Amino acid sequence: MARDLVRKAVAASIAAGAALVAILALGATIFYALQLVVVPLAAAAITFLLFAVIALAVALIFVARGDAQDEDEDEDSAGLGHRAYTLFRQRPILGTVAALAGGWIFLRNPALATMVAAAFTEKSHGRRRSR
Repeated sequence: MARDLVRKAVAASIAAGAALVAILALGATIFYALQLVVVPLAAAAITFLLFAVIALAVALIFVARGDAQDEDEDEDSAGLGHRAYTLFRQRPILGTVAALAGGWIFLRNPALATMVAAAFTEKSHGRRRSR
């Protein structure tokens, strides 16, 4: 297991190094291509601005994706009541249909409703020791 972890770390560092060299080469290529059209100082400024905009866009995409994943994790950790409220708020028609179906099932089988109510109100006792 440790060898696999080391191999993955080495592969990741090699990939990161290759990506760094590729980005530097791309920057040099853009700079020299712009230098054929504009003065060297302007070519350097344009290259810098291009890479700054790309870095900003990538950072904003990852921040937005991280926020979306945090919201998904928050919804997973929420209780049944909060999940039902979220369902009604985001998709009111689907929430209404689910509530009507659940009510119909509970009306048809009151024992099921009793078991569900008992499961939600029962406190967990944790692990018991066996002697």
